[in-house]
Formats: sequence, C-alpha cells, structure tokens
Amino acid sequence: MPQEARIKLTSTNLLTLENVCTEIKDIGVKNGIRLKGPHPLPTKKMRVVTRKSPCGQGTNTWDKYELRVHRRVIDMGGDDRSIRQLMRLKIPEDVYIEVSLTQ
Repeated sequence: MPQEARIKLTSTNLLTLENVCTEIKDIGVKNGIRLKGPHPLPTKKMRVVTRKSPCGQGTNTWDKYELRVHRRVIDMGGDDRSIRQLMRLKIPEDVYIEVSLTQ
C-alpha cells in the first residue's frame, strides 16, 4: 500500500502562502508523483473592536481590526525522495507547515 503525505499550510500573508504552494506543486510535478491540491480551506477572520476614546467623553467612535488566517491542504504521494525535497524547502517565517504521513 503506497504512503500518502498530507501537507497543511497556514499563514496570514496570502502571497507567501501561494508561493510555497507552487513550490510544493513543482516538487510533485518534477518527481512525477500523484498530487491533489492545493485546496483552500475557509479563511478564519479574527476581529477586535475597540473604542477610539480612552475616556467616556464624546461620541461613540470605534476602531475595527481584523486578522485573516489563510489555510491550504495538499495531498501528495509520500515517496522518500519527494519528502526529502519538501524538508529542504526554504519556508518563510510567517508560513506554518504541518506534514502528516498515512498508509
């Protein structure tokens, strides 16, 4: 039974996340292994609403801040050569990667 690798990528910067996804796809195409993805998962939006005025005087004005967390999932055949190349990839600091191997 062939081994499979599921790669989960998470980042707040969409451009760097897409660049890492294309690098992983290039590894899969170059090695000729089966590749599915990258599949976009729903974006998590974390919102914080604060008052502009620290005291209670004046009109009620609010500042709204939002942090978006983008996620992608890639399934690929897990042969040793492609996993070694995946481990050697230069991944930016703001992209988090999780690799899990299954049978």
